[in-house]
Amino acid sequence: MSKKRIVIIGASSAIAEHCARLWAREAADFLLAGRDLARVQRVADDLRVRSPQSDVQTVQIDFLDVDAIAALAQQAAQSVIDIVLIAHGDLPVQQSCEQDIHLAEAALQINGLSPALFAEAFAKQLAQQGHGTLALIGSVAGDRGRKANYVYGAGKGMVERYTQGLQHRFAYTDIKIVLVKPGPTATPMTAHLPSGGLAAVDEVARATVKAIEAGKPVAYVPKKWQLIMLIVQHLPRWIFHKLNI
Repeated sequence: MSKKRIVIIGASSAIAEHCARLWAREAADFLLAGRDLARVQRVADDLRVRSPQSDVQTVQIDFLDVDAIAALAQQAAQSVIDIVLIAHGDLPVQQSCEQDIHLAEAALQINGLSPALFAEAFAKQLAQQGHGTLALIGSVAGDRGRKANYVYGAGKGMVERYTQGLQHRFAYTDIKIVLVKPGPTATPMTAHLPSGGLAAVDEVARATVKAIEAGKPVAYVPKKWQLIMLIVQHLPRWIFHKLNI
């Protein structure tokens, strides 16, 4: 049985790192990309200890450099790619974005535009090889705009629409497009939030890997968020606007 080759964008994010640890149990090979090479290298070193059989490569990339994104996808496709996981993002302070439009711009770019561009670049390569799985980390925040986090939610909403388009494009092919929608998760990105109710990152990672391996089109993790967000999405506007969420 051949080894998996997995590309992870935003490899130092907590969910991505825990996913990589699970794949390392299968002695998968990795190409890890991130903005901070030192952080990505720490993840790589950990994977090499966990799985000496794994080939682990690292690369530093500007998440908003379109030419660099295209070049990375092309470089990665020099060998067969089994899974691409696009996992980067940043949770801004909503009130700060409301006060500084530059912060809003940055949040929309890193949470919406950048993942979409990576997805398009790697979709091209998967289309050429004729198979593979492309997975993106979205968020339940993208399901409906809420005053508490609508800048972040708008970026994640873009990721969802882009993913839907890719799923339509590759329907009935051997290319699977997966959207994972975590609820609030205990990671460094959410360290400024109250800890109550946050999902454990290792549980989210296990559910994420399971959804990717199954080629599931949409996976809410934990599953309870599917029902919660179904209710939120269908609340009449006059009720929704009275809620402090």
